[in-house]
Amino acid sequence: MTGIRTIGVVGGGQLARMMAPAAAALGLNLKLLAEAPGSSAAQVIADVTVGDYADAGVLGAFASGCDAITFDHEHVPTDLLRDLKASGVLVRPGPDALEHAQDKAVMRARLTALGLPCPRWRVVDSVADLVAFGRETGWPVIAKLSRGGYDGKGVFKIESDADANVPFAALEGPLGPTERESATSASGPRPVILAEEFIDFTRELSVIVARGADGRCLAYPVTETVQADGICRETTTPAPALSAERADALQALGIAAASELGVVGLLAVELMELADGSVVVNELAMRPHNTGHWAIDGARTSQFENHLRAVAGLPLGPTDATAAVAVMSNILGGSRDDLVGGLADVLAADPALRVQLYGKAVKPGRKVGHVTALGDDLATVAGRARAASEALEGRRTNLEEDR
Repeated sequence: MTGIRTIGVVGGGQLARMMAPAAAALGLNLKLLAEAPGSSAAQVIADVTVGDYADAGVLGAFASGCDAITFDHEHVPTDLLRDLKASGVLVRPGPDALEHAQDKAVMRARLTALGLPCPRWRVVDSVADLVAFGRETGWPVIAKLSRGGYDGKGVFKIESDADANVPFAALEGPLGPTERESATSASGPRPVILAEEFIDFTRELSVIVARGADGRCLAYPVTETVQADGICRETTTPAPALSAERADALQALGIAAASELGVVGLLAVELMELADGSVVVNELAMRPHNTGHWAIDGARTSQFENHLRAVAGLPLGPTDATAAVAVMSNILGGSRDDLVGGLADVLAADPALRVQLYGKAVKPGRKVGHVTALGDDLATVAGRARAASEALEGRRTNLEEDR
């Protein structure tokens, strides 16, 4: 019998917001450490502390009122989390696991040691090192800040020797929002440059695994994701044209990663699939993930509920899909400011759609919500989801078009 009743969530974004209904259903009390009042999650969670998650005093005081803490993002400095853990605070996922989602260089080294598929990579200390790597593997190459970065930020496609200074200029400049969110405290680590071979992938896939405190793992069906400008635009579950045998192998890859890294909660493994059907791991996330939002309405247990079940030490719920096809389409900020007002037309045209709005101010390109459609025919389901998200972005007026 678990004694965990109060879970603290660090980070006030939409992932914390979508944990709230699952927590209420399970009878768990959520406390929130938000970066600002009125943040997405602070609008729906009653017990809110506003403060800096990188401040040891703020984080410690917040954690003292919780039975366990978890995260809306991976950016809390691991040295602070290790101090919390040493003081007896239950941290899930723990800092030793979380570091692999915070630091891409640490992740690459560990996954390579585990024999999991990675592109060729190297930590480079200078422009000359990056040039040497590019000449060795062939241009272009990808250079990444090892810490920070999200939605395509902190990632650079280097076409030739002439561009090799670009990531180092970003690294040596003043810390901006991306690096600030990367977890550096005054004494914390700064990012380095990770060079990777350019992967000419055919599509991107995602495997989401729930791992309980008892070590039991359950994988959700494999998802195909479509990215634009580094932002997830759409997901399709199960991934089309993927044999049952191949899907099982990719789920096993995700389970192996979650088990070896000691994750408690959700692990999302982002994969790039090559023309021959092989895959390499792109990135990891240790929290509910954009590519798993379909599971709120399309799986027997949502990713948010299973994350909280794991954190609370409860048995995991089944992860199988409830429909033949689920397509989730993100709503990005566009010309329509009144998203709630736009629901009248969208739901009148297609009442079976499921919509989640994040309570965020509309800004161009910002994720402000998502739409999920379920059904039997992929083309029809995808058309429904796209029509609704485009209408809520202000890009479509005819909701029947292309459906």
